[in-house]
Amino acid sequence: MPAADFLREYWQKRPLLIRNAFPGFESPLSPEDLAGLACEDGVLARIVAHEPEHDKWMLRHGPFPEEMFPAMPHHDWTLLVQDVDKWDADVRALLDRFDFLPRWRIDDVMISFAAPGGSVGAHVDQYDVFLLQGLGHRRWQIDNRAATTGIAPPVHFRLDVELRLLQRFTPDHEWVLGPGDMLYLPPGVPHHGVAEDACLTYSIGMRAPSAAELLGDFVDTLAGEADEAQRYRDPDLAPPKDTNEIDAAAMERAIEALNVLRMNDPERLGDWFGRFITLYRSAGEAAPPQETRSRIEIEWDLQQGAVLHRHPWTRMAWRRSGKQARLYAAGQDFALPVRDAQRIAAADSLDRDTYTALSDAGCDVVQALLGEGHYALVLPEAD
Repeated sequence: MPAADFLREYWQKRPLLIRNAFPGFESPLSPEDLAGLACEDGVLARIVAHEPEHDKWMLRHGPFPEEMFPAMPHHDWTLLVQDVDKWDADVRALLDRFDFLPRWRIDDVMISFAAPGGSVGAHVDQYDVFLLQGLGHRRWQIDNRAATTGIAPPVHFRLDVELRLLQRFTPDHEWVLGPGDMLYLPPGVPHHGVAEDACLTYSIGMRAPSAAELLGDFVDTLAGEADEAQRYRDPDLAPPKDTNEIDAAAMERAIEALNVLRMNDPERLGDWFGRFITLYRSAGEAAPPQETRSRIEIEWDLQQGAVLHRHPWTRMAWRRSGKQARLYAAGQDFALPVRDAQRIAAADSLDRDTYTALSDAGCDVVQALLGEGHYALVLPEAD
């Protein structure tokens, strides 16, 4: 299916089951790899267990002790690990297959291992997700009434569990997915997945900040940048008919005071959104290196075959700004020529040729980001 057809007919409109989306797919990670990752500090991991006989749910957060996993039961539990694309290059490479979407819209690749019967319960996500089966088989049920009838199903959550599980779930479609099969779900579609056997599922989720989240961050930015000298003013004040009334003239002055903040300035909005969307919602971030090298040494190393690898937590995007561009990197913004912004944002690594193709301004930005830990210099003899 051409990408344009998918986006027109299905994206944020209705689910799509894609059999054999990844022909001959072999999971880059094993269940043992995922369990090992869930034991590491800084990794966002959860275990969800279910007691079907009592309909009880248990949620536990990582990191987990290594000795715990061999003692786990053989059924009815699920391990979920977020941001696996930041920790494993082969998993990150899967995102290249989703290049029909803006990269800055993709949040992460979450991988779940489920023992037979394992599930996280019937729930609803407020973002688009692609559910790729990596190992074993999972039965998916969805409630697609909103797409078929135009009437959204009721969404009420259980109050007796930590998880946001639906009180009622009435599926109208059901499939069993095997390795390489993929299910696309738009936001708001109730769904429930249960492992038929021991299985791995890759969830490629989109970042979809709520309107409240956007507004809160934008207002905080405006307030932080506001000039204290800019205040509510009323040099045209006349004696009021009622001293307790907030009249129409007062409201006009209040609006004028807010307009001074230039909330509708496209450039200011663009810079704020670029900085906002290139920050991850989790705690992972780059840190300056303990040892630094001079720019001359770094550029010499690049000539000798070294490579600058972007930190996996450093998210980048760019936008046009007049005849130039703005590059956004981990919440920062830089003015650059369009070609430089395009190349830097697109490259997970920079070698001698890509670096020397940049303008002086582009090289300056790369050096600044390197000094903050957003790149790592890997020498040719390094493993």
